[in-house]
Amino acid sequence: MKTLVVADTVWTGYPANPVFEPGVVEVEDGRIVAVGPVPGPRPAGPGVMDLGEAVVMPGLVNAHAHTPMSLMRGVAEGVSLLTMDGFLQTLRAHEEFLTPELVAASVAVSCADMIRTGTTAFADQYFYADEIVPTVERSGLRARVAWGIVELGDDEARARELAATTAFVESTDPAGVIRGWVGPHAFFVDNQVEAIRAEVDLAVRLGVGLHAHFSTSSEEDEHCLAEYGRPALHVMKDLGLLDVPLILAHCNTVPVDQLPLLAGTRATMAVIPSVAMQSGAPAAPVRAALDAGVNVALGSDNVCNNTNVDLFEEMRTLGKLAAFTSKVPNQVTSREILDIATAGGHRALDGGPDDGRLVPGAVADLIAIPISDIARGPRGAQSLESALIYCTSGASVRSSMVAGRWLMRDGVVGTIDAGAARAQQQADWDTLLGRKVAAEGARR
Repeated sequence: MKTLVVADTVWTGYPANPVFEPGVVEVEDGRIVAVGPVPGPRPAGPGVMDLGEAVVMPGLVNAHAHTPMSLMRGVAEGVSLLTMDGFLQTLRAHEEFLTPELVAASVAVSCADMIRTGTTAFADQYFYADEIVPTVERSGLRARVAWGIVELGDDEARARELAATTAFVESTDPAGVIRGWVGPHAFFVDNQVEAIRAEVDLAVRLGVGLHAHFSTSSEEDEHCLAEYGRPALHVMKDLGLLDVPLILAHCNTVPVDQLPLLAGTRATMAVIPSVAMQSGAPAAPVRAALDAGVNVALGSDNVCNNTNVDLFEEMRTLGKLAAFTSKVPNQVTSREILDIATAGGHRALDGGPDDGRLVPGAVADLIAIPISDIARGPRGAQSLESALIYCTSGASVRSSMVAGRWLMRDGVVGTIDAGAARAQQQADWDTLLGRKVAAEGARR
């Protein structure tokens, strides 16, 4: 069945025809079949959704998330999780007591938060991936869920994790909106070369990608220089990592002179500017990456540190942080930032060439924001792209569609009972904290 989505403004993300006022998006079988100006009188009747005075645009893509970690939202305030001490003292001290039955409610809370704030697709990387997928399926979001692997050079752990990853990926539908991926936590840090080779081979055999943390500090480069006499990206290229879809999360300290190695490959830098700022880490070199031809996407990371998944806020932070650190106003333009958060994200998820834009053949993932909620300057004074980045927030998103299915209408998420999920999350947190307190008491 065809659906016509009509609105006063349609921002396509396609440079040749960026805006139609009013515009119509025709959707069938989960894909966009036509986009253009409203031809004459506005369509009406069955199959027509007229959103009125709204901007319709591609949905945003969160290219690095950890959905179960909303259970521990805020526990790392004032601490950098990008340092080993901060990770062990706060996050790991709680994760030690996490068990599978405590995962689903927090995944539901995270999915509801993403839907409400304009995310329509995301990449997850964490433990208990098999517990994550059923809830994501109910949410309707598009996702690449990676099975988190930590093997620390242990042969038994490596074999166990690779077998579990294989079974998990094979349990997901290659043609579905949710696909399993391979999730080495961090190359050379807790996934050694033997594991990396096996992970690449597994990704190639199963036709999926890898999702890892990279360059949150200089640890990988220091290790590779000491062991191989070359920086990490050179070693990763030799291992075949750049020949498969690869999400490299953070990239705060990636050497700028190494960026050409990523150009034209299937690798993506998934940057998280808010976490860089909150952790006191360097800003990822987004301008240099774009100039080198590297695909860049945007993520939220975990909410223990970031505290929210609003990618509108993350886009705004990216633009301001890039200007602040470079001392160059508008160093990354609004148009580039929107592309990073939409088309760049779909490329990170190994989507089709037009996904992330409202063009024929692209996936029908879109959102709508009331024009009244965008504090735009006069036309001619401020571009629509600038207004979307700097003059609104995810709280203004009113409608959301993924693969032609409405997930939210008029600000109400229809696929997840967020209230029930939050109530269960509180009970799960009480259980987790009780275990932690009991264990600490037993140690004393």
